[in-house]
Amino acid sequence: MGDLARRPTASAVTTDGDNKYKAVQHKLKTLGDALSMAGNELEVLLRGMRMNAHHAESLATAIATAELDRKFIEMTNQVAAALGGAAHEVQTLHQTAQEVSGLAHAARRTHARRYERLDDVRSSRKERTPKPGFFAR
Repeated sequence: MGDLARRPTASAVTTDGDNKYKAVQHKLKTLGDALSMAGNELEVLLRGMRMNAHHAESLATAIATAELDRKFIEMTNQVAAALGGAAHEVQTLHQTAQEVSGLAHAARRTHARRYERLDDVRSSRKERTPKPGFFAR
């Protein structure tokens, strides 16, 4: 039987409006890691669903061989088909989670490439930095 107990998952990415360099880097890393973890869990779920679908197909064959009532064969085949269809959708979700995880990690690298040096300059000086838009007046 499947394990329905809640497993520890990555914490949700907070959207607190903090757009400082290190905060954005942390949020992108947390998002990428959470999606990677979700992808791994979806992969485990996918294998289980495929195994259960195969088991249901085998059971339908065994029911047919035992010459039980046709309705039981049909119901078992419907379960197998439903599990196969659900497994297909889980596979699509798994692929999407992997893709978005990769995009989050790529966004983090791009953000670092563009803003890391600026953050180093801003955080290493003693004087306070003017708020955004100060020089636009």
